[in-house]
Amino acid sequence: MRLVVYNIRYATGTGANFHLPVPGSGYLRANRPVLDSITEFITALDPDIVGLVEVDSGSIRTGMLNQAEYIAARLGHYSIYECKYGIESLGTLMPIIRKQGNAILASPRLHNQRFHYFDTGVKRLIIELELADAIIFLVHLSLKYRHRQDQLRALHELVTRAEKPVIVAGDFNTFWGDSEIYLFMQAAGLKSANTQGLPSYPSHQPKRELDFFLYSAGIRVTRFQMPAVRHSDHLPLVCDFEVTG
Repeated sequence: MRLVVYNIRYATGTGANFHLPVPGSGYLRANRPVLDSITEFITALDPDIVGLVEVDSGSIRTGMLNQAEYIAARLGHYSIYECKYGIESLGTLMPIIRKQGNAILASPRLHNQRFHYFDTGVKRLIIELELADAIIFLVHLSLKYRHRQDQLRALHELVTRAEKPVIVAGDFNTFWGDSEIYLFMQAAGLKSANTQGLPSYPSHQPKRELDFFLYSAGIRVTRFQMPAVRHSDHLPLVCDFEVTG
């Protein structure tokens, strides 16, 4: 089975133009050619499951186009998605912001999906997808170190309660390095598929390992890749795995 995890930055692109006319202004405009490039790239990988971080589910930025559904349709996949902010967050009331979320696309029909929310941080969503023989958690952790530590504790509770082998994947925002999640991984019994600690951010000159594919006992990783593409400011993770028990 192949899982692709990709922070696509709402398909807004990268490069100097992203910060024109003012820094960060690229977040306010969609780039359809970038979305098509991302879609073609993912399609060529022929994944069974895709975890998308920073996806627009249909704001004025994209002309009301739901990027998760758009990519899923090209793949022939089903999709689930949700706003990444808490249910009571003011972000759910703001244009564009309220359509910013994460998504899972999968070739089998999606059942038993659940949306959990951290108690701290701005980005709070955890998507849980239960497959026949494994459970996947997709996350996008806080930019603040203290909040990330609180979120990892809550995530540990979810992982240790799971009755099937577990995968935890997404953008962990570990700006202080993988040592941030060492204790979490040890306590939850997880290993990283990125055994070489390859950096995933920024895509034009990777220096930091922000994105992870973590897995528990009962899962065997057969191949891990981080293709050098620049459709987003993050590199994608591509992991082939088998459920063994």
